[in-house]
Amino acid sequence: MQFTTLVSFALATAASVHGAPVHKRIAQVIADSTTKWEAACDTAGGGAQCNQVAVASFGTLLAAPGPCEQQDAADNMIDLAKTLNNHADMITFAQIFAQQPRNSPTSQSVPYCQSAPRNAELNGLFQCQFQGDKPTTFVGGIAVGGSGTIPFGMSAPVNPAGSCPANPTGPIADGTQLVDLTQNPGVGGTTASNKTTDGSNSTSTVATSSAIPSSGSSSDSDCEEDPTESTPTASPTMAASIAAVASAMPSSTSGNFKLTNGQDAQKLNAQFATLTATSLCTEGTNACVDSAFAQCVGGTYVTQSCGSGLICAALPLVNSAGTSITCTTNADALARIAATGAQGGLTG
Repeated sequence: MQFTTLVSFALATAASVHGAPVHKRIAQVIADSTTKWEAACDTAGGGAQCNQVAVASFGTLLAAPGPCEQQDAADNMIDLAKTLNNHADMITFAQIFAQQPRNSPTSQSVPYCQSAPRNAELNGLFQCQFQGDKPTTFVGGIAVGGSGTIPFGMSAPVNPAGSCPANPTGPIADGTQLVDLTQNPGVGGTTASNKTTDGSNSTSTVATSSAIPSSGSSSDSDCEEDPTESTPTASPTMAASIAAVASAMPSSTSGNFKLTNGQDAQKLNAQFATLTATSLCTEGTNACVDSAFAQCVGGTYVTQSCGSGLICAALPLVNSAGTSITCTTNADALARIAATGAQGGLTG
């Protein structure tokens, strides 16, 4: 099954009664980020692994995952490409994916990974930012120059702010997929040819770019639900693409984190079994309610059906400590939890 669409829950964060500034959520259709990589993988003969890796990868573009999870996902994409005769297109699309902007919960720039990738093909690559992200402040209120505001291996802030090797001229439009703008990952400071909105090509080089763009602005449609629009009906394919990575339970970062992940997933699933659509919740948190994916909006859960044959469940992460909340089959959820060594099924 190909996952090419995603229902993205967009939250409106209004000013408080004390007059606090409005922070908009900068989001995107994350499933679009791996569509071309998955197609190349299918062509290379990757089979079912293609979709599994693609779905796991695009979930790292959400706001909740850590700053290195996107890079880890790109490493996984390249790992699979290397088992398929070093498929060139898969590697190129993985390099571009590693530079795709991530969602920002507060319209601030998203921190950069501070560790080296496993694969040399990703050396020197880091994500672009969306134009709606503030170039001078990173998520958490960190000013440029602080922890996580300079990509690994660099000694000075990104210039132009918000740019990346594949798009060296600056940030990209909110919600845009970098892979739709260029097929050149810009590895090694090479010249990138970027398709503009009028269909022409503009060429820039990382080493010679110097202009710092303005922070830009984002329309409400980038980050808020329009009350005049009807809610789309989710097809099984659309609903199955819903994935939200969240560290909802504390997990050990050392020792047997896989077992801990499995046990944490069981605890979450046990908690989810007690929830209803009227349960009180904390704004922006994700959960599973009556087998549907749910996100807390205004203190109550808004649910989205996973589709025929699918359930919403908390699953253990495989390569790092933590859990994810996603739509899957009951059999897959049971198998993933059992693989960690945790006993007792979905809820322990």
